[in-house]
Amino acid sequence: MPAVTRIANQHLTVEVSPLGAEMQALATADGRSFLWNGDAAFWTGRSPVLFPMVGKAPENRITVEGKSYEMAQHGFARRAEFSLVVSTGTLCRHELAASDATRAVYPFEFLLAVEHALEGRRLTVSAEVENRDTRPMPFGLGFHPAFVWPLPGAAGRPHTVTLDNGAEPALVRLESGLVKREKLPSPFKSGRLTLDRAMFEADAMIFPEGAGEGLTYAADGGPALKFSFENLPNLALWQKPGAPFICIEPWHGTAAELGGSDDLANRPYGVTLPPGETARFAFTVEVDG
Repeated sequence: MPAVTRIANQHLTVEVSPLGAEMQALATADGRSFLWNGDAAFWTGRSPVLFPMVGKAPENRITVEGKSYEMAQHGFARRAEFSLVVSTGTLCRHELAASDATRAVYPFEFLLAVEHALEGRRLTVSAEVENRDTRPMPFGLGFHPAFVWPLPGAAGRPHTVTLDNGAEPALVRLESGLVKREKLPSPFKSGRLTLDRAMFEADAMIFPEGAGEGLTYAADGGPALKFSFENLPNLALWQKPGAPFICIEPWHGTAAELGGSDDLANRPYGVTLPPGETARFAFTVEVDG
């Protein structure tokens, strides 16, 4: 594992690896850990950044401008070595630029910058995608952070996800990693979902629209994590069956549709960025209690 960068203030400590610009730890000053530890018995990920696509492609292949490329689930950024370009006491910024390796699977000039910044009890994780090419650039961008379930000190208590907007967004499911078109009744009731591990026996729960720009993950009578989302209209919740974590995943773009196109530009909720422009995506999590 490459050397991590550590940022901290009087409330929180965060560690970030240059591999994937992936957060490795989120802990409070009193030593409580809120981020999943990457135990290989369940899932080695902790908080991967998903680019240039979210989820899977049909047969693990995408088409760009009529040409086919191999692309593994969630894209290549999570397995790429980023460069640390800024490091202060409370902020670090990592960058990934196009290379021969990325051009072989994604034929665009780009810069992906991932920043972790602390302010009080809040951590903001942002990603900026710059199109350095001369053509419009299609992509998806997502965050995949895993948080401990149960939360620290809350074993045995019910855990909930509550949407700020009080909505009951429609649910879609995956088949072979691809999004099924069928919309299912929402498991949320007036914006509130009590987590049950049986919910994840059929893989992730995906809410393509309507989940809003913020939510709270909390234990009854215990600690809470309050989230806000910027330019991330899609939400997924995922747990590896039996694992002690829950992934709260805000995305801009989803997996390809089952029976749908493998063209990257046609993926649901994807972004097509004009030449020379930059798009920003971010989530903020506040540790409460």
